[in-house]
Parts: sequence; structure tokens; C-alpha cells
Amino acid sequence: MSDQTPSYVEKGGFERDMTYVPDRITRGGARPEHGPVNGELWPVEPGRYRLVAARACPWANRAIIVRELLGLQDVISLGTPGPTHDKRSWTFDLDEGDKDPVLGIHWLREAYDKRFPDYPRGITVPAIVDVPSGELVTNDFPWITHDLFFEWRDHHKPDAPDLWPEDLREEMEEVMQRVFTEVNNGVYRCGFAGDQDSYEAAYDRLFDALDWLEERLADRRYLMGPAITEADVRLFTTLARFDAVYHGHFKCNRNKLAEMPNLWGYARDLFQTPGFGDTIAFDQIKAHYYVVHSDINPTGIIPKGPDETLWHTPHGRERV
Repeated sequence: MSDQTPSYVEKGGFERDMTYVPDRITRGGARPEHGPVNGELWPVEPGRYRLVAARACPWANRAIIVRELLGLQDVISLGTPGPTHDKRSWTFDLDEGDKDPVLGIHWLREAYDKRFPDYPRGITVPAIVDVPSGELVTNDFPWITHDLFFEWRDHHKPDAPDLWPEDLREEMEEVMQRVFTEVNNGVYRCGFAGDQDSYEAAYDRLFDALDWLEERLADRRYLMGPAITEADVRLFTTLARFDAVYHGHFKCNRNKLAEMPNLWGYARDLFQTPGFGDTIAFDQIKAHYYVVHSDINPTGIIPKGPDETLWHTPHGRERV
């Protein structure tokens, strides 16, 4: 997702383009129980689809984590583009021959264009591709992880976590909306601000939200209580990139994540949970932001720090 060309609104503020291919993959291709149907419906079918998700991208990282947590690795295959790309799209330059071994393509754009010739919008990850046809199915990232939980349930591992507990969904939706607008997107609002006033307004909004989260996590282990939910997945991918990228590159520098005790302990707790930290590639994360965003970092120099070993230190969250 982060390869989209940022758009700017009046007075230099950043506004994300949230228009995606709205198709969804559902049980039997039937109308889903939750959410809108604004595009085509595709049937759940093990082995048919490939999740294309760059480890560098926070939005794609969500889908990788959810796939791991639910045990869908043998049901939906994973393609991982490299961290840097040109104006055409994400590329499979980490794979032998610079081509995805299943789709046989070098640029993700090829799957987009096969479904929509000369696709006019940003070529974003995560994306789900129909392997038999080589065509894009959807890139609608919030619904991808939602449907991995609700629509692929017949294929979850026996001990898969309940990422959308029914009794918490209403509150969870409110929490996730604030996390998205103020934190997930808030760091980009700071980084791509076009003038001082827009940047300072974005900065204040971001740290107001981080202070709210710091307080919320003082007496609960995870965002919604004692168990991991989708809300934690959505927050984690931003926190994992905060000190390595957003603090300096995006000027989100009131303080580091490591200087907020509850959030830092919470982030390390998740990082050390199977399915979270093992999806993080700090070298790819830093290469993506510091190389691709040449308008912000024209030298292309990638910082050496911070010290990644700190993510493995005791988090102490068991006592919460």
C-alpha cells in the first residue's frame, strides 16, 4: 500500500486514496454475513489464491500475520516482493530469476493489468491473485484480513485465536478506527505533510492517540483485554516500524516507542508471540522507506539502527 503516490489536500495535508478493488473471497462465493458487497464474490478454495504481501509494508504485514495466526499457510500461498520498487510497481526481485515462482511475473502490476488493462491506480500490497488466471482478485486490505477470519474458518488450525470476539466487536471497531485514522495513517500524515502547520497538526493528533493507547494498556495486556484480536495486529505493524522509520524519517519524534513503557512492553510482547515478530524484516522495512521515498531522503542512505536485539528483551506484560 505504501507505494501509492501521496495525494495532498488544501494547505498541504496528506489524504490517503482509499479506493481499492472491492471484490471479496467468501464461503462458496455466497453473500458474506458481514460487510458490504461492492464487487464480485469469489469462492473460498484452498490452493487457488496467492497472497502477495511485501514484508516491508505495514498494511501487507497485517495479512501475513493473520495468515500465520490462523494457520492458513498451506491453504493460501504467499508471495513476497522485495522492499524497493520503481514507478511501475512492487517487484519480485528477492526470488530466483526476479520472478514470483508461482505466478511467473516480475512486476505485481502484471496481475493488476491482466484483470484491468492499464490499471490506473496505485499498485498496492497486500493483493490476492487468482493463480489459475493470474489475475488480481482484490487489494482491499481491511477486508482481506477480515475475510481470512470469517470466510476461511473451515480451514483454520484447531487452536486459531478468535481475532473478532463477538462480545467485543462493537468496541473493537471503534478502537480500530481510531488506531487507523490517528496512528496507522497518522504517521503518514506527519511524513507527507506539505507545510509546517499541517505537520504540526498531524504530529499533535498522532501523539494524542499514542498517549491514549499508553493509558489504555496500563491495565490490560492487549487492546481489548486478555487475548489477542485483530485490533492488536493492526496496531502492531505501525509500532514495529516506529523507532526504525517513523521517528526519524517521518519526523514523529516527540519520543521513541521505547520511551513509552506500556506501549513498548506491549509491542515486545506481541513481537515475541509466534506469528508476529517472525514476520518482521527490519532490513526490508528500512530499505523500503529510506530508498523509495527519495523526496524525503534524497541520499538514499539507510540508517544502521536502532538495535534490533532490544525487541527480544523481557517485556513484563504477564503481570498486567
